Amino acid sequence: MLNLDFLKPKAPPLIGVDISSSAVKMVELSQAGRSFSLERYVIEPLPKDAVSDGNIANLDVVGEAVRRAWRHLDSRIKNVAIALPAAAVISKKILVPAGLSERELETQVEMEANQYIPFSLDEVNLDFQQLGPSAAVPEEEEVLIAAAKKEKVDERVAVIEAAALKAVVVDVESYATQAAFELMRPQLPGHGENQIVAVVDIGATAMHMNIFKDGQSIYSRDQAYAGNQLTQEIQRKFGMSSDEAEQAKKTGGLPDNYEPEVLQPFIDTLALEISRSLQFFYTSSNYNSVDHILLAGGCSAIHGLDEAVSSRAQVPSTMRANPFFGMATGKIRGKQIQLDAPSLLIACGLAMRRFDPS
Repeated sequence: MLNLDFLKPKAPPLIGVDISSSAVKMVELSQAGRSFSLERYVIEPLPKDAVSDGNIANLDVVGEAVRRAWRHLDSRIKNVAIALPAAAVISKKILVPAGLSERELETQVEMEANQYIPFSLDEVNLDFQQLGPSAAVPEEEEVLIAAAKKEKVDERVAVIEAAALKAVVVDVESYATQAAFELMRPQLPGHGENQIVAVVDIGATAMHMNIFKDGQSIYSRDQAYAGNQLTQEIQRKFGMSSDEAEQAKKTGGLPDNYEPEVLQPFIDTLALEISRSLQFFYTSSNYNSVDHILLAGGCSAIHGLDEAVSSRAQVPSTMRANPFFGMATGKIRGKQIQLDAPSLLIACGLAMRRFDPS
């Protein structure tokens, strides 16, 4: 079984590296007692289409961006944790008899994997994590298995190695979001205990919704409607190139009719898409409401989006996500962190792998 330590705990000093469609994001955390501190972070923009649909389309360009990001981070740590998009990973919870030896468990996992994975095991990186006794059948144990095609893992490892860094952990983006969610729970009333919380990460090319109950993911859904739709509408409306539209979106200076004719319709549609995703959750589960919505990703910075989502989804407690809530931040300016924090969910969750028990 070729093992790249999917899901397995590791505790080297490391940096969380999120390679998204729009940027390379790095986060380094430290810990004193039970408290975490944000040591440093960086967001290094990527050219359009360098990463497409979760695939690294231009290894050289992305590798150079990783190198620049690490240089700007100004850290001595070269070990990193990276993640694959959830769509690139097949994961499944299985039940096995309790008390198996490690060799017996590996054999059982491989047998189960053959049933669920539509590829030869020679073509995938396969790993598993023991989750503990089954609540329904105490004499059995829950095990999470995860598999990804080797080529998907290799391309991400290659861009890390091109920057003279070492990928010591390969995780899954949805699990990194779950780790970051644990850091955000203190910003919720009652630390979110016995509450349903939707974390909506709105990036450039996709919107990812993860719904948690007591820290455990109970639902996830991806949609294509995201920040690039706003960029394209700016292009169309004002006759700009893609780069010009992206820059104008971030820095302002657009004509007076931008907000009422472009931005507000985008906000309304985005809020509608989030509401629709919640409706899918309600119809596919035993739940008919959520208690809180946390908005993450670059689009969460759009003024008025939280109010629009709250109104459309009928969830009064809608706010921007902040994985650094309550953390010491040293010399990093608080105002800039507030702006950037929602975009750093996955990188922060990956940086948390440093503190997993060994």
